[in-house]
Amino acid sequence: MYVEEAITSGGFKTGNVNASLGFVTGAGGAVTQVTDRITTVVLNAVCGAITTHTASLAAEASAEFQVTNSVVAVTDCVIASIRSGANGGNTDVTVSTVAAGSFKLRVSNNNAAAGTAETGALIINFAIIKVVAA
Repeated sequence: MYVEEAITSGGFKTGNVNASLGFVTGAGGAVTQVTDRITTVVLNAVCGAITTHTASLAAEASAEFQVTNSVVAVTDCVIASIRSGANGGNTDVTVSTVAAGSFKLRVSNNNAAAGTAETGALIINFAIIKVVAA
């Protein structure tokens, strides 16, 4: 059994088994990090894209930055993935902390020592999944 027409509610879209699941146009946003890879960004949207600064991130190094976001609650699940921009070949992004009004992302250059430094402007997609305890 599936839904024939897409149902839109609160910026979220569901549809039949052949349709996408996600947010509707206008629910997201975009921001670019300035100064360096640890500079806080502000993006008050349920989903979006963050373009990181291009400061060099050495092999085996990580940089963590805060995303101030009024939508996120401490109980929510934040997911993130690198869309594009990595040049180091083994760069990863993880969500390290979720708090009321913010979350932190850690960009890690997983290349072995003396490997390629990450100097790309990463575009990181993120989405907040609202979670309730009961």
